[in-house]
Amino acid sequence: MDHEPTISQDVSAKPVNREPAKGRGLGRDVVVASICGGVVALMVGASYAAVPFYNWFCRATGFNGTTQVATSAPANGPIARKISVRFDSNVAPGLPWKFEPEQNEIEVNIGQVVTVFYTVTNQAARTTAGQAAYNVAPLTVGSYFQKINCFCFTEQTMAPGEKREMPVVFYVDPSIADDHENDGLNTITLSYTFYPVKDPVVKPLASGENDQRKGNL
Repeated sequence: MDHEPTISQDVSAKPVNREPAKGRGLGRDVVVASICGGVVALMVGASYAAVPFYNWFCRATGFNGTTQVATSAPANGPIARKISVRFDSNVAPGLPWKFEPEQNEIEVNIGQVVTVFYTVTNQAARTTAGQAAYNVAPLTVGSYFQKINCFCFTEQTMAPGEKREMPVVFYVDPSIADDHENDGLNTITLSYTFYPVKDPVVKPLASGENDQRKGNL
């Protein structure tokens, strides 16, 4: 008789303790699921933002040899120091173009504005389009290599069999002379690779003023 009340209390207490535990378990599941969903959404959003952010970062800093865009000649150039600039050209698979520089290498004064030409020929019997990617080597000089005009700024559409001369107007920023890490720099290589464009922007095929020789700017 002494044990009956004790057994009765234990049995009645078990249902009371189980219900709150189950509720707490469900609450934790909801919180964990919400956190996981938030992380997935953040990762998806970051993946979409990564490419434009990376491109902006490269343009702003010259990272990975990305060249800069200038609107005019340097205010304090050219200087007496000279440097050699080599020109490299490549075409990605799937684009039937012949692409080469008219000069493989030139020597320029740092700060001197120079115009060079690449020749592009569409070897296909159909209209094709390409977009050029570019960088300079060594990669650390990207922030000093300034382009005023370049065919790489826009998508290029070529008629069947068309041959075109495409200009690049650039200078090496004189401030590179203040960067002592580049004191021994004698050569810069400017490299382009044309990639095919599957859905080209519809525009006239006639060459514009930028595709015609104007001499050095």
